[in-house]
Amino acid sequence: MSKITVQDGTEIYYKDWGTGQPIVFHHGWPLSGDDWDAQMFFFLEQGYRVIAHDRRGHGRSTQTPVGHDMDTYAADVFELVKALDLKDAIHVGHSTGGGEVIRYANKFGKGRVSRAVLISAVPPVMVKSASNPGGVDISVFDDIRKSTAENRSQFYIDLTLPFYGYNREGADVKEGVRRNWWRQGMMGSIKAHYDCIKAFSETDFTEDLKNVDIPVLVMHGTDDQIVPYDNAGPKSAKLAKNATLISYPGFPHGMPTTEAATINKDLLAWLKK
Repeated sequence: MSKITVQDGTEIYYKDWGTGQPIVFHHGWPLSGDDWDAQMFFFLEQGYRVIAHDRRGHGRSTQTPVGHDMDTYAADVFELVKALDLKDAIHVGHSTGGGEVIRYANKFGKGRVSRAVLISAVPPVMVKSASNPGGVDISVFDDIRKSTAENRSQFYIDLTLPFYGYNREGADVKEGVRRNWWRQGMMGSIKAHYDCIKAFSETDFTEDLKNVDIPVLVMHGTDDQIVPYDNAGPKSAKLAKNATLISYPGFPHGMPTTEAATINKDLLAWLKK
Protein backbone atom coordinates (compact mmCIF):
# COMPACT_ATOMS: atom_id res chain seq x y z
CA MET A 1 0.00 0.00 0.00
CA SER A 2 1.14 3.54 -0.72
CA LYS A 3 1.66 5.63 2.40
CA ILE A 4 3.57 8.68 3.54
CA THR A 5 4.65 9.43 7.10
CA VAL A 6 3.87 12.96 8.28
CA GLN A 7 5.71 14.95 10.93
CA ASP A 8 4.07 13.37 14.00
CA GLY A 9 4.66 9.83 12.73
CA THR A 10 1.14 9.25 11.41
CA GLU A 11 0.98 7.24 8.20
CA ILE A 12 -1.40 8.58 5.54
CA TYR A 13 -2.63 6.07 2.98
CA TYR A 14 -3.27 7.25 -0.57
CA LYS A 15 -4.12 6.06 -4.09
CA ASP A 16 -2.36 7.70 -7.04
CA TRP A 17 -3.37 6.71 -10.55
CA GLY A 18 -2.53 8.04 -14.00
CA THR A 19 -0.76 11.08 -15.37
CA GLY A 20 -1.75 14.57 -16.42
CA GLN A 21 -3.11 17.40 -14.30
CA PRO A 22 -3.66 16.09 -10.76
CA ILE A 23 -7.05 16.01 -9.04
CA VAL A 24 -6.89 15.38 -5.30
CA PHE A 25 -10.10 14.04 -3.73
CA HIS A 26 -10.92 14.66 -0.05
CA HIS A 27 -13.53 12.37 1.48
CA GLY A 28 -16.27 13.02 4.02
CA TRP A 29 -16.85 11.76 7.57
CA PRO A 30 -16.39 8.91 8.54
CA LEU A 31 -15.36 7.45 5.20
CA SER A 32 -12.18 6.88 3.17
CA GLY A 33 -10.71 7.58 -0.23
CA ASP A 34 -12.81 4.67 -1.56
CA ASP A 35 -15.86 6.93 -1.45
CA TRP A 36 -14.53 8.59 -4.60
CA ASP A 37 -14.56 5.44 -6.78
CA ALA A 38 -17.06 6.89 -9.28
CA GLN A 39 -14.99 10.06 -9.70
CA MET A 40 -11.54 8.43 -9.63
CA PHE A 41 -12.47 6.04 -12.44
CA PHE A 42 -14.22 8.71 -14.53
CA PHE A 43 -11.50 11.36 -14.35
CA LEU A 44 -8.72 8.81 -14.86
CA GLU A 45 -10.45 7.91 -18.13
CA GLN A 46 -10.52 11.64 -19.01
CA GLY A 47 -6.72 11.82 -18.80
CA TYR A 48 -6.26 13.27 -15.31
CA ARG A 49 -3.97 12.03 -12.57
CA VAL A 50 -6.28 11.12 -9.68
CA ILE A 51 -5.28 10.95 -6.02
CA ALA A 52 -7.38 10.10 -2.97
CA HIS A 53 -6.10 9.74 0.58
CA ASP A 54 -7.58 8.38 3.79
CA ARG A 55 -7.69 11.13 6.42
CA ARG A 56 -5.73 10.34 9.59
CA GLY A 57 -7.70 7.94 11.76
CA HIS A 58 -9.88 6.97 8.80
CA GLY A 59 -9.67 4.03 6.41
CA ARG A 60 -6.17 2.60 6.09
CA SER A 61 -4.29 5.50 7.68
CA THR A 62 -2.88 5.30 11.21
CA GLN A 63 -5.53 5.17 13.93
CA THR A 64 -3.78 7.90 15.86
CA PRO A 65 -5.64 9.39 18.87
CA VAL A 66 -4.39 12.92 18.11
CA GLY A 67 -4.63 15.59 15.44
CA HIS A 68 -8.30 15.36 14.55
CA ASP A 69 -8.79 19.01 13.69
CA MET A 70 -8.92 20.96 10.43
CA ASP A 71 -5.50 22.56 10.76
CA THR A 72 -3.84 19.16 11.15
CA TYR A 73 -5.92 17.64 8.37
CA ALA A 74 -4.81 20.44 6.05
CA ALA A 75 -1.18 20.05 7.14
CA ASP A 76 -1.38 16.32 6.35
CA VAL A 77 -2.61 17.17 2.86
CA PHE A 78 0.31 19.56 2.44
CA GLU A 79 2.72 16.76 3.38
CA LEU A 80 1.09 14.50 0.79
CA VAL A 81 1.18 17.19 -1.90
CA LYS A 82 4.87 17.81 -1.23
CA ALA A 83 5.71 14.11 -1.22
CA LEU A 84 4.01 13.63 -4.59
CA ASP A 85 5.31 16.98 -5.88
CA LEU A 86 1.87 18.03 -7.06
CA LYS A 87 1.60 21.34 -8.90
CA ASP A 88 -1.37 23.00 -10.61
CA ALA A 89 -3.59 20.59 -8.69
CA ILE A 90 -7.37 20.62 -8.49
CA HIS A 91 -8.68 19.80 -5.00
CA VAL A 92 -12.17 18.34 -4.68
CA GLY A 93 -13.81 17.87 -1.29
CA HIS A 94 -17.10 16.29 -0.25
CA SER A 95 -18.75 17.23 3.06
CA THR A 96 -15.98 17.34 5.71
CA GLY A 97 -13.51 17.07 2.85
CA GLY A 98 -14.77 20.38 1.50
CA GLY A 99 -13.67 22.07 4.71
CA GLU A 100 -10.31 20.35 4.44
CA VAL A 101 -9.93 21.61 0.86
CA ILE A 102 -10.62 25.26 1.60
CA ARG A 103 -8.45 25.27 4.76
CA TYR A 104 -5.60 23.65 2.80
CA ALA A 105 -6.02 26.07 -0.11
CA ASN A 106 -5.87 29.07 2.21
CA LYS A 107 -3.05 27.96 4.51
CA PHE A 108 -0.80 25.89 2.26
CA GLY A 109 -1.99 25.88 -1.33
CA LYS A 110 -0.53 29.02 -2.84
CA GLY A 111 1.43 28.09 -5.95
CA ARG A 112 0.29 24.47 -5.87
CA VAL A 113 -3.52 24.51 -6.07
CA SER A 114 -5.22 25.83 -9.21
CA ARG A 115 -8.91 25.20 -8.42
CA ALA A 116 -11.07 24.08 -5.52
CA VAL A 117 -14.37 22.21 -5.60
CA LEU A 118 -16.74 21.98 -2.62
CA ILE A 119 -19.44 19.29 -2.96
CA SER A 120 -22.19 19.08 -0.31
CA ALA A 121 -19.55 20.70 1.87
CA VAL A 122 -19.63 21.89 5.49
CA PRO A 123 -18.31 25.48 5.00
CA PRO A 124 -18.79 28.22 5.96
CA VAL A 125 -19.77 26.78 9.40
CA MET A 126 -22.40 24.21 10.34
CA VAL A 127 -23.25 24.81 14.00
CA LYS A 128 -25.89 27.32 15.04
CA SER A 129 -24.69 30.38 16.95
CA ALA A 130 -25.50 34.05 17.44
CA SER A 131 -23.51 34.84 14.30
CA ASN A 132 -24.92 31.84 12.40
CA PRO A 133 -28.61 31.67 13.38
CA GLY A 134 -29.47 29.46 10.42
CA GLY A 135 -27.07 26.74 11.50
CA VAL A 136 -27.71 23.31 12.95
CA ASP A 137 -28.30 23.16 16.70
CA ILE A 138 -25.40 21.77 18.75
CA SER A 139 -27.75 19.12 20.16
CA VAL A 140 -27.76 17.41 16.76
CA PHE A 141 -23.99 17.01 16.87
CA ASP A 142 -24.15 15.88 20.49
CA ASP A 143 -26.54 13.14 19.37
CA ILE A 144 -24.11 12.14 16.61
CA ARG A 145 -21.32 11.96 19.19
CA LYS A 146 -23.48 9.82 21.49
CA SER A 147 -24.48 7.44 18.72
CA THR A 148 -20.89 7.15 17.49
CA ALA A 149 -19.57 6.42 20.97
CA GLU A 150 -22.28 3.97 22.03
CA ASN A 151 -23.15 1.96 18.90
CA ARG A 152 -21.53 3.31 15.79
CA SER A 153 -22.05 0.08 13.87
CA GLN A 154 -25.84 0.42 13.94
CA PHE A 155 -25.70 4.21 13.69
CA TYR A 156 -23.64 4.04 10.52
CA ILE A 157 -26.18 1.70 8.91
CA ASP A 158 -29.06 3.99 9.90
CA LEU A 159 -27.28 7.15 8.73
CA THR A 160 -27.06 5.92 5.15
CA LEU A 161 -30.79 6.50 4.72
CA PRO A 162 -30.78 10.32 5.03
CA PHE A 163 -27.22 10.51 3.65
CA TYR A 164 -28.32 9.17 0.26
CA GLY A 165 -31.92 10.35 0.40
CA TYR A 166 -33.02 6.72 0.65
CA ASN A 167 -35.65 7.74 3.19
CA ARG A 168 -37.55 9.73 0.54
CA GLU A 169 -40.65 8.32 -1.08
CA GLY A 170 -39.84 6.51 -4.31
CA ALA A 171 -36.09 6.40 -3.67
CA ASP A 172 -34.10 3.74 -5.54
CA VAL A 173 -32.42 2.20 -2.50
CA LYS A 174 -29.20 0.36 -3.34
CA GLU A 175 -28.15 -1.99 -0.56
CA GLY A 176 -24.59 -2.22 -1.90
CA VAL A 177 -24.14 1.54 -1.55
CA ARG A 178 -25.33 1.36 2.07
CA ARG A 179 -23.02 -1.56 2.87
CA ASN A 180 -20.05 0.16 1.25
CA TRP A 181 -20.63 3.28 3.37
CA TRP A 182 -20.78 1.09 6.49
CA ARG A 183 -17.64 -0.80 5.43
CA GLN A 184 -15.65 2.39 5.03
CA GLY A 185 -16.86 3.82 8.31
CA MET A 186 -16.03 0.72 10.33
CA MET A 187 -12.48 0.64 8.90
CA GLY A 188 -11.67 3.82 10.79
CA SER A 189 -11.02 4.63 14.43
CA ILE A 190 -13.89 5.42 16.79
CA LYS A 191 -11.66 8.04 18.46
CA ALA A 192 -10.91 9.76 15.16
CA HIS A 193 -14.56 9.72 14.15
CA TYR A 194 -15.72 11.07 17.50
CA ASP A 195 -13.23 13.94 17.48
CA CYS A 196 -13.89 14.76 13.83
CA ILE A 197 -17.52 15.61 14.63
CA LYS A 198 -16.34 18.76 16.38
CA ALA A 199 -13.96 19.53 13.52
CA PHE A 200 -16.61 19.36 10.80
CA SER A 201 -19.42 21.00 12.77
CA GLU A 202 -17.73 23.82 14.67
CA THR A 203 -14.83 24.94 12.46
CA ASP A 204 -15.50 28.33 10.88
CA PHE A 205 -14.19 28.52 7.30
CA THR A 206 -15.38 32.07 6.61
CA GLU A 207 -11.91 33.60 6.43
CA ASP A 208 -10.58 30.69 4.38
CA LEU A 209 -13.29 31.29 1.80
CA LYS A 210 -12.65 35.04 1.76
CA ASN A 211 -8.90 34.65 1.39
CA VAL A 212 -8.71 32.28 -1.58
CA ASP A 213 -8.64 33.85 -5.02
CA ILE A 214 -8.51 30.69 -7.14
CA PRO A 215 -11.67 29.56 -8.97
CA VAL A 216 -14.01 27.72 -6.60
CA LEU A 217 -16.91 25.51 -7.70
CA VAL A 218 -19.65 24.95 -5.13
CA MET A 219 -22.03 22.04 -5.83
CA HIS A 220 -24.90 21.40 -3.42
CA GLY A 221 -28.19 19.51 -3.46
CA THR A 222 -31.30 21.25 -2.18
CA ASP A 223 -32.47 18.08 -0.38
CA ASP A 224 -29.25 17.63 1.58
CA GLN A 225 -30.38 16.24 4.97
CA ILE A 226 -26.84 16.18 6.43
CA VAL A 227 -25.44 19.61 5.50
CA PRO A 228 -28.54 21.75 4.87
CA TYR A 229 -28.36 23.66 1.61
CA ASP A 230 -29.37 27.15 2.78
CA ASN A 231 -26.67 27.34 5.46
CA ALA A 232 -23.87 26.00 3.26
CA GLY A 233 -23.53 26.09 -0.53
CA PRO A 234 -25.00 29.52 -1.33
CA LYS A 235 -23.18 31.15 1.60
CA SER A 236 -19.83 29.67 0.59
CA ALA A 237 -20.31 30.83 -2.99
CA LYS A 238 -20.96 34.38 -1.79
CA LEU A 239 -17.88 34.46 0.42
CA ALA A 240 -15.34 33.20 -2.12
CA LYS A 241 -14.06 35.86 -4.55
CA ASN A 242 -14.18 33.70 -7.67
CA ALA A 243 -16.94 31.18 -7.06
CA THR A 244 -19.51 29.40 -9.18
CA LEU A 245 -22.57 27.80 -7.52
CA ILE A 246 -24.43 24.87 -9.05
CA SER A 247 -27.58 23.93 -7.13
CA TYR A 248 -29.24 20.56 -7.67
CA PRO A 249 -32.97 20.42 -6.91
CA GLY A 250 -33.81 17.33 -4.88
CA PHE A 251 -30.29 15.89 -4.80
CA PRO A 252 -29.10 14.33 -1.48
CA HIS A 253 -25.91 14.76 0.51
CA GLY A 254 -24.33 11.70 -1.06
CA MET A 255 -24.92 12.93 -4.61
CA PRO A 256 -21.37 12.13 -5.84
CA THR A 257 -22.48 8.49 -5.54
CA THR A 258 -26.21 8.53 -6.26
CA GLU A 259 -25.94 11.16 -9.02
CA ALA A 260 -22.39 10.45 -10.19
CA ALA A 261 -23.16 10.85 -13.89
CA THR A 262 -24.49 14.38 -13.40
CA ILE A 263 -21.84 15.47 -10.91
CA ASN A 264 -18.98 14.13 -13.03
CA LYS A 265 -20.31 15.75 -16.21
CA ASP A 266 -20.78 19.15 -14.58
CA LEU A 267 -17.43 19.05 -12.83
CA LEU A 268 -15.62 18.11 -16.04
CA ALA A 269 -17.36 20.92 -17.93
CA TRP A 270 -16.27 23.45 -15.29
CA LEU A 271 -12.67 22.18 -15.36
CA LYS A 272 -12.59 22.59 -19.13
CA LYS A 273 -13.62 26.28 -18.98
